[in-house]
Amino acid sequence: MRSPKSVDVTLKLPGVEVSGSWEPNNVERRAAWELYVELVTRVSVVPLRQDEGLLREALSSLYSLFGTTREILRRHGPEIAEPKRDGQYNFGYLAVAMLNYGVRPLLARWHPALEDWEHRRPVDRSRRDHELAWPQSDQLRTALRDTRQLLTAYADLLATACGVPNLLEAIPTRE
Repeated sequence: MRSPKSVDVTLKLPGVEVSGSWEPNNVERRAAWELYVELVTRVSVVPLRQDEGLLREALSSLYSLFGTTREILRRHGPEIAEPKRDGQYNFGYLAVAMLNYGVRPLLARWHPALEDWEHRRPVDRSRRDHELAWPQSDQLRTALRDTRQLLTAYADLLATACGVPNLLEAIPTRE
């Protein structure tokens, strides 16, 4: 599969829509591949069933995308964020928009709420049982599902830019 010269960008983020085109250069494609691998191997785009995992682990995984993305941006340098002709997007803009409009709102709302609940855990109750008893756990799982849909769209965009097949198709939907 060959990398396309131009990629159509259509991303609906909370509060902003990103729509236009992106002509990734080779450095942007390498950066896109790195971020793609991070996205498709995390709970960020892999369904988390009701009976699986901990909400804290899911939030921590999403939070770690900030450090990973920062590292990718630093390593590949300003070439991945250079302005392009006709207002086209670049990898830098798309990556920062993903974090600031896709991931940050979820974390800003739910990280402190879950942390408050975690501090109320009785010593004789497991972390998992305490999370399951949280009255807002279903709401957070819904928010995670919504964010997963958004990040899946990002992952699809990055796969297209890299010219690779959708690796998520190897993951059976189990919801």
